[in-house]
Amino acid sequence: MAAYSLLPRYQSSPTRIELLSKPSHRVYRTSQVLRISSHYTSFEVRDVSYRPPGTQQNLLNEVSFSLPEKSFGLIFGRSGSGKTTLLQILAGLSKPTSGSIHIQRFTNDGKPLQPPEALSPQRVGIVFQFPERYFLTESVLEEVTFGWPRLADFPVKEKLASRLEAAFRSVGMRGISLDSDPHSLSGGFKRRLALAIQLVQKPDLLLLDEPLAGLDWKARADVVKLIKQLKRESTILVVSHDLKELSSLVDQSWRMEMGGVLKKEPLPV
Repeated sequence: MAAYSLLPRYQSSPTRIELLSKPSHRVYRTSQVLRISSHYTSFEVRDVSYRPPGTQQNLLNEVSFSLPEKSFGLIFGRSGSGKTTLLQILAGLSKPTSGSIHIQRFTNDGKPLQPPEALSPQRVGIVFQFPERYFLTESVLEEVTFGWPRLADFPVKEKLASRLEAAFRSVGMRGISLDSDPHSLSGGFKRRLALAIQLVQKPDLLLLDEPLAGLDWKARADVVKLIKQLKRESTILVVSHDLKELSSLVDQSWRMEMGGVLKKEPLPV
């Protein structure tokens, strides 16, 4: 799939984030820490609480944690405890009632390099459980280029096309026809496509909600292998009940208790 072959085909349409903010809930497009420079970056969540408008009960209560760059964090816990709500807030789909979410850079001896920077939603990619429910178009190419600027100049289009080619290569989709209907793909390749949509944006933080849900054993193994490869270049935070299959990837883990209370805790044996 040559990058130049993608350049003529662009759309003028709402972005995925605009659609997701509406009731249709469309989805937009996000080992040890590898330190290869004199500093490293950490994603910091501090005392985040969330109470839906018009209600009297918090879904999240003073959630705090940090996730260093190029590491894999996993949040587990009972359904309804607030895990997905937290991912939505990190992605900017809901605003916290209180608390902060920011990026902090540190020297390797732990000293902050500069004041923290607010985490912009544009720097976060998110793939929800069963992402195929949110596919919007009738071809793989249209799906992954949804919302690209139709009137952008050639260098911008060339850059986006190059990113698309790299994303397809990283998720193992280079052999898939760009004219294929996204809904005709197997469960595993639907997850790959959803990940490629996010990777084109080059998110600083990639959020995955139950990435193995609904897949057969082979597709589950393929997705775990794919996430392992993505971990080399991405910071990944996952919500999942599939602890055994993901345990070898986990650097840090937390349990979300009912009432939206997050506690750092090793994965259960």
